Amino acid sequence: MKDFSGKIAVVTGGGAGMGRALTRQLAEAGCSVAICDVSEEDMAESIAAAEKDAPQGVKVTGFKADVADEDAVNAFRDHVREEHDIDHIHLLINNAGIGGGGGFVNGPRENWERTFNVCWYGVYNNARAFMPMLVAADEGHIVNVSSVNGFWASLGPDTSHTAYSAAKFAVKGFTEALVTDLRLNAPHVKASVVMPGHIGTKIALNTMREFGTQTDLPGTAGQTEEEAIQRGEEFRDNAITSAEQAAEIILQGVKDERWRILVGPDAEAIDKAVRATPEDAYTGDFGTSIFANLRDAIGAE
Repeated sequence: MKDFSGKIAVVTGGGAGMGRALTRQLAEAGCSVAICDVSEEDMAESIAAAEKDAPQGVKVTGFKADVADEDAVNAFRDHVREEHDIDHIHLLINNAGIGGGGGFVNGPRENWERTFNVCWYGVYNNARAFMPMLVAADEGHIVNVSSVNGFWASLGPDTSHTAYSAAKFAVKGFTEALVTDLRLNAPHVKASVVMPGHIGTKIALNTMREFGTQTDLPGTAGQTEEEAIQRGEEFRDNAITSAEQAAEIILQGVKDERWRILVGPDAEAIDKAVRATPEDAYTGDFGTSIFANLRDAIGAE
């Protein structure tokens, strides 16, 4: 898929962050886009931003849906068919996700399962719903957003990070298996797994919105609500890679038909380190040394 002009794309979690950036960049390239999100307010902002830069004839629509709910996802699919008057799509980007759900041993089960269900079943439900529409197109591409935590299940030695990591490992494995499945059964449809590092998005803030102040986000234990919000804002504002930069990398990866797309210098550094010494990946100073070296390298540029 070398050109997005005249194509139809579906983007989950399109209300903010990478989802908003992907929606805007696709629309600017002449691609009509259908987004879903749990926030109608966020979607309205994304649609307005996308329509501002889109050429004539591009249509951008929104539908409120919880991707963990299969019935809601199927309703989203039906909405796409009706609003865009189509029986096919060219691009499905499973981007929706939340954090949290860290501790399996002694964390709240409902938080764990909520995070896992959004981050994994959100991908699965949309893949099930939209795969026939991808196959019906003359060319198609499914993009599933995993994470560096899809190959390194850690946020450091002092933080439990089980639900999010388990879900992102599932997304990675599913997408890698799809490469062969599609080649055998629908060779005109490609698959890519995206593994971002720290991207400037609202995922921390959205996770707090999901779970309230009783969240198990890293570093928020014992903090007031104001302090936790400030930490979420710092995560959004002090990232190595912006959402716009991430979207550019992802869409270029689609054009290049790359099945594995690392996003950000931190993702590349962690990937290299885990591959080099996998047995050391969960030792105490593993992540610390990676990020120290990365900071030094970025500071030297």
